Amino acid sequence: MTTTKKTIAIVNGTGRQAASLIRAVTAVGYAVRAQVYSTEGLVAEELAELPNVTLFEGSLLDNPVLVDTIFEGAQIAFINTNPLAGDEIKIGKVLANAAKKRNIQHFIYSSMPDHSIHNPKWPSLPLWACKFTVENYIRQLGMPSTFVYAGIYYNNFTSLPYPLFCTEFKTDGTVEWRAPFHPDTKLPWLDAEHDFGPAVLQIIKDGPNRWGKGQRVALAFENLTPRQVCDAFTRALNLPCNYVFDPQIEVKVGVPNGYRQQLLGLEVLFGQYNAPYFAGPDFQHSGRRKDSNDTITGRNSSESPRGKPGKLTDLARTLWPGWRSLSEYFATAFLVEEEANGKTWMVDKTQST
Repeated sequence: MTTTKKTIAIVNGTGRQAASLIRAVTAVGYAVRAQVYSTEGLVAEELAELPNVTLFEGSLLDNPVLVDTIFEGAQIAFINTNPLAGDEIKIGKVLANAAKKRNIQHFIYSSMPDHSIHNPKWPSLPLWACKFTVENYIRQLGMPSTFVYAGIYYNNFTSLPYPLFCTEFKTDGTVEWRAPFHPDTKLPWLDAEHDFGPAVLQIIKDGPNRWGKGQRVALAFENLTPRQVCDAFTRALNLPCNYVFDPQIEVKVGVPNGYRQQLLGLEVLFGQYNAPYFAGPDFQHSGRRKDSNDTITGRNSSESPRGKPGKLTDLARTLWPGWRSLSEYFATAFLVEEEANGKTWMVDKTQST
């Protein structure tokens, strides 16, 4: 006897988080109703070919008909809004209201912290704080909800001259990563395409009785310092990679104004204050951060199964034991993404072009 799987409403379907989830849930029989900003492009075309996927094209801003259509017939929702697609707070609240109206049984929201509420010296990061504002609004609605916090994507690394995660090839044959993260401060990481979807799928399968009480879940499968990241790069590719701490982020290409403000905030938050990437007691574990005012103790989603303070990565690895390490990512998927970006260093072993 077959069991009918539920339908999941998803927005920003071609984003790394949503696309990973769509691939995972459709592989085990769930139906998906997903909003996309365009049905053209490789990812949208791939998703359209997956079983039981219906795509709806259009903007979410001031588009109540589209918003309501996405949730029609759905029992579960995964929401990760695009900060560059309009007023993210307005969009987030509209989506939450529509989900409440449609009696969504489990509302999973991709959030991020507002550091300013934990320390008056820490700035709010504009692309993160708006998500936290929406999270608090969702909590007021009383829906069974889960709030996932994604670590830094492995996929952010590129030899293209983008700010923050550029692996720059030097003339002496080495690779340099320059960023405002302190060299020995651990940061949360995940392979967004490989691991995000399966982890959230497990949350969906466990259901709202387990995860619908407003828990914050850190989706981080590695907790590595910048120096350890460069060590992983070197091991995987046999290319010496050096980390350079620089409290100022060099911007070599045009970036949207909102992202530029985000980068300025990152310089202060991490370069100056060495704040924790995930702020708040839900994500803390034993120890004290060097050059930080935070004393860190374990509780909530970062606790080990026995209730003792655990590692930040424990919960994510329990949800999805098949996670990919950063070293494995560099040895495999990173090369594919570099080739897709027109890079040839993998073949000729010379300076990136």
